[in-house]
Amino acid sequence: MIKRSIVPELLESSREYPVVTVFGPRQSGKTVLTQQCFPDKPYYLLEDPDTRLAAETDPRGFLGQMPNGAILDEIQRLPLLLSYIQGIVDKTQQPGMFILTGSHQPDLHMAVSQSLAGRTALLTLLPLAREELQ
Repeated sequence: MIKRSIVPELLESSREYPVVTVFGPRQSGKTVLTQQCFPDKPYYLLEDPDTRLAAETDPRGFLGQMPNGAILDEIQRLPLLLSYIQGIVDKTQQPGMFILTGSHQPDLHMAVSQSLAGRTALLTLLPLAREELQ
């Protein structure tokens, strides 16, 4: 396993914010990173058609099955969840509840910044750096 230099910031952010959003290009390691850092959190891939359909059809019910939060991978596939997440974290005030990942897209970045302002840490994971490979 390659130790990523963003790990301390990711873990610290999860102790301070109810949501942590990890942006980055495809294949930069967002999924592996979040699953390794938060192995006890349920994981949902929003690229999966069945998962996406369940979340889209009944967002409250979908998120309601995650009382302690979850990793929601590829949030850009269903940005409507952001408003529901905002309501949940405002009620619970629980740090590190949701870990979101998404591709670096200006529209998604703006949606997360607006819907979850003050509720999320925004981190960027780039492909492996030379020092990470050593």
